[in-house]
Amino acid sequence: MPTPSLAALPIRPLTHRDLTACADLSEDRGWPREEHKWGFLLTAGKGYGIDDPEGGLVSACVVTEYGSLGRPDLGAIGMVLVAERHARRGIGRRLMRHVISAMGTTPLTLHATPNGRPLYEELGFKTTGRAEMLRGHFRPGPSAAGVATRPATAEDLTAILRLDEEVFGADRTHIITRLPAFTDQLRVAEVSGRIVGYAGAWPNMDTQVVGPLIARDTETAKALIASLAAHTDRPLRTDIDVRHEELLAWVKERGLGSVAFNAVMTYGIAELPGDWTRRFAPLTVAAG
Repeated sequence: MPTPSLAALPIRPLTHRDLTACADLSEDRGWPREEHKWGFLLTAGKGYGIDDPEGGLVSACVVTEYGSLGRPDLGAIGMVLVAERHARRGIGRRLMRHVISAMGTTPLTLHATPNGRPLYEELGFKTTGRAEMLRGHFRPGPSAAGVATRPATAEDLTAILRLDEEVFGADRTHIITRLPAFTDQLRVAEVSGRIVGYAGAWPNMDTQVVGPLIARDTETAKALIASLAAHTDRPLRTDIDVRHEELLAWVKERGLGSVAFNAVMTYGIAELPGDWTRRFAPLTVAAG
């Protein structure tokens, strides 16, 4: 039997059963396997992939939808990967066009590396912001005055969901309700009995990723990061909107170094919804 051409290979939905193949694809491209993150994205979002007749995946990506079920307000595209042996043959473009078509009129967003940005621009995505990835061992310093943090409890869920939708600009209930199981830590910032911020830290290879990070102001964001760092021995990693200059300077003073910059891009909307002034870091750039 002749091997079918790549253009003829069907694009199919991915499920949690494809976790190992997705992690293998990450490793093939020199990325960490990130099985914990892949598992989360494949269950909370929609995966798309192309099977390789010789085994494994030719390509994969995940879309995380936000808003009403069946009528999302926003879709975040992430983990767009093509196997090295099939790179530079138009497969990523084909997969992206399929996803854009499948999402219909739903506005889209993604975080693009410098290498991926030209493809997304060709497909109609516009750069609307930038995020800086940072990593390192956090060095503690003076705590933020007047900002108390504590572990989140089940009783906090309603307040967290209300705050998150207000700041993010779309309903993320299916994401937020998964955080207690996905994260190693989930903490809230509280002032006069009112929750004014929350943050998670989840395991990714040898680091703890700080995200999501929602806070009423920079001092609250600092307090949440410091409290998460105090409860782990691992290096921290996070992606901070570059407009939060004070927070970026502070985490660098505390030992985190710049790793890379990604372009925040949108399709179908001029800018992301919500309040960026209180949105400091995403759960993961793969989920917007």
